[in-house]
Amino acid sequence: MQINPGAAEFPHRQIAGQLRARIRAGDWAAGERLPSIPAIAEMFGVAKQTVQRAIDQLRVEGVLITKPGSGTYVRGTRRRLNRLSRGRYGGHRGYHADLAARYRQQLVQVGRAPAPPEVADAFGVPDGTELVVRRHLVRTEEVPVEVGASWFRTADAAGTSLERMEAYGRPLYQEAEEAIGRRYVSATDQISARQPSREEAEILQIRPDTPVLHLLHVAYDASHRPIEVAQATWPGPMTTLTEQYQVPGPAPEADPDPGLVLG
Repeated sequence: MQINPGAAEFPHRQIAGQLRARIRAGDWAAGERLPSIPAIAEMFGVAKQTVQRAIDQLRVEGVLITKPGSGTYVRGTRRRLNRLSRGRYGGHRGYHADLAARYRQQLVQVGRAPAPPEVADAFGVPDGTELVVRRHLVRTEEVPVEVGASWFRTADAAGTSLERMEAYGRPLYQEAEEAIGRRYVSATDQISARQPSREEAEILQIRPDTPVLHLLHVAYDASHRPIEVAQATWPGPMTTLTEQYQVPGPAPEADPDPGLVLG
């Protein structure tokens, strides 16, 4: 491995590119530890600070993860989200077993908390209104890939199973429908990119300057009243959002009006 001192690209970017290529080629597999920074610096004949900048770049991209006191490791493959939120309802309003096999969701907190601005806006209540929240963390291969929360009006969820710290043997929306007595009929998804909060960066094990993808999901009843407002945040560089859908064909041409003269 070597760099080209005469190239227009900075040395740390050249090093990052070569490390990235070796990871893609399988020289270092997911979960495998890279050589130490001094060792890599010796390979390229550069200063340790230059290698550190290359490692930092790959960490921001989500290629690497650093474990304090242990070393730098290949983070693994991207998480492909080909379902967005609609997948939680399933083709027949049921649970997708394949997702359960690949991802493990852990309920981490249930209680009442002030509504953050975007959740308050979705419910049409003042910021800081007390709501019932269920927070979760999703892992794959022991790596955190999603931090999320589901919010309900206190008047709807108070005293129901939604306030209990327990996992259900069915999707949350089905539990909510039974507990609240209203059926989910429609929903909207808003996806945005932003910097993570300090807590999100710590939980997802990413640098504070690594962008995240953030989903705001609002589910409505037949009267278009919000039942649930859900949030999900994923490490941006490690997440691919894919939608698959049918493209409608051209509309059939209407027969010309016999009374219309063309030309």
